[in-house]
Amino acid sequence: MTSKYDLHVYWSEQDQAYIADVPDLPGCKADGATYEQAVKNAQQIIEEWIETATLLGRSVPAPATHSTSQKRFA
Repeated sequence: MTSKYDLHVYWSEQDQAYIADVPDLPGCKADGATYEQAVKNAQQIIEEWIETATLLGRSVPAPATHSTSQKRFA
């Protein structure tokens, strides 16, 4: 389930780390010394976020869906 959530990964000069933000899950962020580590940590945090929300009886937002448009060239 975690792989269906979008991640926004960026370098934070202030933190000297990569930050992985999960826009669909409020407050769900992770960091890492490398891009890959930030993504790995985010996958774990997503699971924990969902587990905690479930235990507290809160709803878990579905991953955002993105429509893709296909252009045809003549």
